[in-house]
Amino acid sequence: MAAAAEEAAAAAAAAAEGRVRAWAEGQAARGRRVALVTSGGTQVPLEARAVRFLENFSSGRRGAASAERLVAAGYGVCFLHRARSAFPWARVLPPPGPALLDALRLTPGPPPGVAADPAALPALLPALRDYRRATEDGALLAIEFTGLAEYLALLKAAARALAPFGSNVMFYLAAAVSDFYIPTSEMPEHKIQSSEGPLQITMKMVPKMLSPLVKEWAPEAFVISFKLETDPLILIDKSRQALEKYRHQVVVANILESRRTSVIIVTKDSQTPLSLSDEEIAQGMEIEEKIVSYLQGRHTAFIEKKV
Repeated sequence: MAAAAEEAAAAAAAAAEGRVRAWAEGQAARGRRVALVTSGGTQVPLEARAVRFLENFSSGRRGAASAERLVAAGYGVCFLHRARSAFPWARVLPPPGPALLDALRLTPGPPPGVAADPAALPALLPALRDYRRATEDGALLAIEFTGLAEYLALLKAAARALAPFGSNVMFYLAAAVSDFYIPTSEMPEHKIQSSEGPLQITMKMVPKMLSPLVKEWAPEAFVISFKLETDPLILIDKSRQALEKYRHQVVVANILESRRTSVIIVTKDSQTPLSLSDEEIAQGMEIEEKIVSYLQGRHTAFIEKKV
């Protein structure tokens, strides 16, 4: 079973690599830069026939909001996202449940139909317009993942596909990726039984993908990682340690409680705080608008240095 799953994963990654390469060639022909945005959390199975999982929870809101802003800034966006996490422009919809049903109304026939209530979904029309424009223009390529292994394989495949486009490529690594996993060879085959008593598991460290991404898969690309901490006293040091270790260009550093209103952009020789004012929050502005605007400028400077 494990061998068959690995073969299927390899085939899916190869197919994704071909899709991304063909799409990126189209973006280059239009003169667009390309951004690979990763979004959402990974899932790690605890059994071979998995019933129980370790989840890195993430709604995917930051990745989806950033993808919207990048498309608006003229990038083609490959959106590598967790299945059923927030999706660009679709995030204006209520989650499945009464709120969504209440926002829809029946229309008389023939034939009968369903329509959205504009009063209940005021943001739907502009979001739908922007989504249609992006998809019809080929500016958005969406690829789903669920499990950790699937995410890692797809990230590698996409990076290899984008490598030929050099410094015009941005990697915007906003996904919440597990640090721990159980190798397939060490998993129990069947569901772990509660009758066996308290659960004790030993997990291995997940190999860090940032290092091969920067050094091997796409060495000319502009790479951005994210650092989330709960202790403000260690945030900048941790971010600088990551830059020193992996040799990429930018860390977007944020604290759990304030991540939606303020971040610090950390580079090798600078740290730039970005935040929303009370007025901007009241107007509905999102911090991702400022993040993308700032990083677009850094990406431009990066490209110019490469020329």
